Amino acid sequence: MNEHGTTPHGTEKTLNTHKGSEWWRHAVIYQVYPRSWADSDGDGLGDLPGITGRLDHLVELGVDALWLSPFYPSPQADAGYDVADYRNVDPIFGQLEDADKLIGEAHARGLKLIVDLVPNHTSSAHEWFQEALASEPGSPARNRYVFRDGKGANGDQPPNDWSAVFGGSAWQRVTELDGTPGQWYLHLFDPAQPDLNWDNPEIRADFVKTLRFWLDRGVDGFRVDVAHGLIKQRDLANWHYPIGGATGDGVEGRRAPMWDQDEVHEVYREWRQVLDSYEGERILVAEAWVQPAERLAAYVRPDEMHQAFNFEYLEAHWSAAAQRSVIGRSLAANGAVGAPTTWVLSNHDVLRHASRLGLPIGTPRPDGIGIGDPQPDPVLGLRRARAATLLMLSLPGGAYLYQGEELGLPEHMTMPDEARQDPTWERSGHERRGRDGCRVPIPWEADAPSYGFGPTDASWLPQPELWAEYALDRQRGVPGSTYELYREALRRRRELGLGSGELTWDADVSDPVLSFVNGGVRVLTNFGPDDAVLPDGAEVILTSHPLETPGRVPSDVTVWLRA
Repeated sequence: MNEHGTTPHGTEKTLNTHKGSEWWRHAVIYQVYPRSWADSDGDGLGDLPGITGRLDHLVELGVDALWLSPFYPSPQADAGYDVADYRNVDPIFGQLEDADKLIGEAHARGLKLIVDLVPNHTSSAHEWFQEALASEPGSPARNRYVFRDGKGANGDQPPNDWSAVFGGSAWQRVTELDGTPGQWYLHLFDPAQPDLNWDNPEIRADFVKTLRFWLDRGVDGFRVDVAHGLIKQRDLANWHYPIGGATGDGVEGRRAPMWDQDEVHEVYREWRQVLDSYEGERILVAEAWVQPAERLAAYVRPDEMHQAFNFEYLEAHWSAAAQRSVIGRSLAANGAVGAPTTWVLSNHDVLRHASRLGLPIGTPRPDGIGIGDPQPDPVLGLRRARAATLLMLSLPGGAYLYQGEELGLPEHMTMPDEARQDPTWERSGHERRGRDGCRVPIPWEADAPSYGFGPTDASWLPQPELWAEYALDRQRGVPGSTYELYREALRRRRELGLGSGELTWDADVSDPVLSFVNGGVRVLTNFGPDDAVLPDGAEVILTSHPLETPGRVPSDVTVWLRA
């Protein structure tokens, strides 16, 4: 390879430099959103026994592990991401014994199990915050959070101009013990989610206790919520821009003061030492909305986390140039620190990719879609989603699937607004519909109550009538179904070692076709309007859509070929 990253034969190569056997380097991990996967008792909310009862689905699908979104005690102001007790189970999901059983049953089936950890903020119902409200300004109890005096003559203005991710100000004023208006506390998301002060050693020590509590119970790791947000710039400098939940190259020559501060890495180095002290390979996964790729790669240096979701890839436009650019940058940045890239297309916070990809190319990712909004093309969206999935699963590194995507589920885009529960809807003044559309309980059986989600018709979010056509029992064993495509892709991915391979770009193929070789497989995705022509004698392994004409790849189709 020369200085420009090309071989003498003109093929550009990006290496997956680490040849180790660690499971997480090439694993496919399935996200279970506990509220919406399986309801064992008919109350309309999914629960831990329901998850345990459906574990065989994951074995049949062919994934390596599952990740559980929060199931801890919580007032559920943000669907459990407002945690009141990090070392217990909310009764709506079951008991601690149910968590133990789930962990054991997953391991008995050869599945790893990862749990969510929410360290940026607690619930306002957490005993720490309740103690803070009952304590004086400057007290140790308030020092666990980010309390500040307000500005203005009477302290009636927020300490700075930060906005909250869910809308409105990021500051809430409290009433002091004597009944007078008092200090303000920071909440980067919802007022029910006060931000912790990670400069306080007590916070750091207590979270190590939480890590050990779940590690002792056998979990295989933690997905860390808002991993880039724990440390704030100490002067809490003003930031005149919407903070989103992401950080990029910065504005005005500086980084957003609430995201991706360098000191956050001290926390994860300490956590890595804790995980490494346990038998087996326990992992840390960063939910870090960080760009550029080099900044994200800092989270997966050898002494920090193991994986970091590649959200730049999730948000890349559906074009050969955009996909090649983000894939190349990601592999290079992560390879420079000896880490795998962790690919993802959907999760509980974003529009499902079967709908997102049905929007016109270049459309900014909507924060939810509802009645009256521009609607994506469902047929085109699913076609592109299948192609995108087959492309993603052919890449070196790890991959995450979001529950229901193996069924081709779209966003619920006709949900009545009065049914919405995401705090984004209210906090944004009904400007952003939020994330409920991707969180609707999934369909298992077309003709059963709640489509098999539970034993009754109860469902915490309304399920659309079209769920019947996507139900698992309508797809299992049906050639060409999205479910069977996922099963075959996962089987072949494992068989062919694609997750632990290395990628070589095909320099003879250019936009609008993307083509590369990974191990013994050539992968080709046609993003253009016209058919792409396969090499003579090409042996097809798998296609995201049937090839109506042999040797020709239609638009929005991915094929795997023998290299």
